[in-house]
This record gives sequence, structure tokens and C-alpha cells, in this order.
Amino acid sequence: MATAHIAAEKGAFAKTVLMPGDPLRAKFIAETFFEDAKLVNNVRGVQGYTGTYKGVPVSVMASGMGIPSIGIYSYELYAFFGVENIIRIGSAGAISDKLQLRDIVAGMSAHTNSNFANQYNLPGTFAPTADYTLLSTAVAAAKDLGVDLKVGPVLCSDVFYDDDENALKQWAKMGALAVEMESAGLYMNAARLNKRALTMVTISDIPFTGAATTPEERQNTFTQMMEIALETAIKMDNI
Repeated sequence: MATAHIAAEKGAFAKTVLMPGDPLRAKFIAETFFEDAKLVNNVRGVQGYTGTYKGVPVSVMASGMGIPSIGIYSYELYAFFGVENIIRIGSAGAISDKLQLRDIVAGMSAHTNSNFANQYNLPGTFAPTADYTLLSTAVAAAKDLGVDLKVGPVLCSDVFYDDDENALKQWAKMGALAVEMESAGLYMNAARLNKRALTMVTISDIPFTGAATTPEERQNTFTQMMEIALETAIKMDNI
């Protein structure tokens, strides 16, 4: 079952995979929340683990940064390893003035400046969206945990250092809550392969003010988002 980027056996991954960008965040989740965590992939240092959470099998594997990277890993998990649900759990910059550091956002849809959808030769513009069942289950899980989960569109950008200083403001005017770099590719892969996907992000910085968390905080302290994702995985186990 090994692919070009994942060296794992058939059945190595659970039905639901949590997907942070950072391999060290994947390791943190496995060591903090999983019982009997087993390293099932470490090709290129992109760590993937499978264990149980409250008795339910769950996996976690890093995606790397950007649509090309998550596009590869999510496609291989969906197409070759039997994964049904991928929940991206990452960080994002707030571009809505309604958000503060450490707020958690669920990406209902993903605006993008990426060319990823061109491969499908569609006679129009594709709108990348989250799976409703995953999204509604995550909203319910957050409510059970007493967490105020913000839901709305995000911007998935191919550009981190943008010469256009007004670009984010223009997207904010269109209702985008936050900017990140992976959701649209994940949503398109899920749509093409008839799978489920959801992006949840914790606000790590505010580009317009310069406020930001540290790399160590992003790696180790976004635990509320992780708990929502894990509780969602439990609820999705029988769906």
C-alpha cells in the first residue's frame, strides 16, 4: 500500500485523519491525546500516527504547507488508504475585525487565488466547500465543549508574502474571516474523490495589527481546536 509519499500498510490509517500542517503538531497530538499511538508514516519527516481517543481509532498526519503539499497527502490518504474524513487543524491570520488571537474558525467555504481547479476542466468556476456533515458535527462538538466556534468563509492563498498590500482587505470586504493556505486544495480533493473534508483553524496572527502567537504556541497550545476535532472524529465513527 505504500505510495510515493506515505510508507504505510493497508489499514494503517483510521477512518478519520486529523491533519495539521506541522509534523511536530502531529506528534504533539498523538502523544497528548492518543492511547497506544503508533507511528505509521515518517517519509520526509511527515509524521503520521494512529491510535485511539476514548476508544475510537483516530489518525493524525501532517500536511506540510500550501495546496500542493496537502493536495498530495490528502489525495493519497483518500484514494489509497481508505480514509473517509480529513479534518485540517491549522493556524490562520485573521482578516475580519470580528476575530481575535486564538479564536477558532471553521471554514464553511474557501475562496482561493489558486489554479488547482483547472485540472478538472470544468465549464465554470468551482466553489470549494466543507462537507456539511463534518461541519455540523464539529459545530455540535464545539458547543458540547463550551467553545465559541466561528463559522464562515476563509481565504486559501497561494501567496504568503504578497506585494499587494490591499489584497487581504479586498477579501475581507467579501466576508472572508481568515487567511490560510491549504483548505481549497483539501476541499477539491474531497469533492473529486467523494470524501469528506473540513478545515478548522486557530487564529495565530492578525496581519493588520501585527499581533501574533509564537511558533512554540502554535505547535503546542492550540488544544481547544484539537479537542473539537477529536470529538468530531468520535461522532463521525458511526456515520
